Amino acid sequence: MAENTAGKLDTAAIRAAATRATDEGAVSPGYRGNRQEIIAMLNDALATELVCVLRYKRHYFTATGMENTAVRAEFLEHANEEQGHADRIAERIMQLNGEPDFNPSTLMERSHAQYDASDDIRAMIRANLIEERVAIESYRQMIDRIGDTDPTTRLMLTEIMADEEEHADDMKDLLD
Repeated sequence: MAENTAGKLDTAAIRAAATRATDEGAVSPGYRGNRQEIIAMLNDALATELVCVLRYKRHYFTATGMENTAVRAEFLEHANEEQGHADRIAERIMQLNGEPDFNPSTLMERSHAQYDASDDIRAMIRANLIEERVAIESYRQMIDRIGDTDPTTRLMLTEIMADEEEHADDMKDLLD
């Protein structure tokens, strides 16, 4: 960080560096992350979130019966939240000058989570609980790997992981 001897930021040096690299967008000269590695991790996380959307949507539409109305509502809420996670991740990939990978033919091989086509409501809930736990651990490992090299991505992943923990808690409550 550009700093003068009085401890103040050297805003002239900061402005000069920002002016020289406008094609880098949000990535400043002080960025310390391995962009290619982080973009690859984020694309795998994007695939995971998209598979989760599809799983929750399938469960929402196929869980039948009046006794499952509340469970269906929970599935739909989670599908929408997972879509929000996917959108945040895709936006961050763009900020890092990467390209979000929405290729449906490779989603499953890149996803940490699995799809589930259960017909039984308890099996659906259990599958979602397991996949939420997979997502939580995947995000925890990504956060550890990034460390303090990319605080913006780390914060986003931490926030998404907190949502996934809430989803797992919801699924556990439904099983009980």
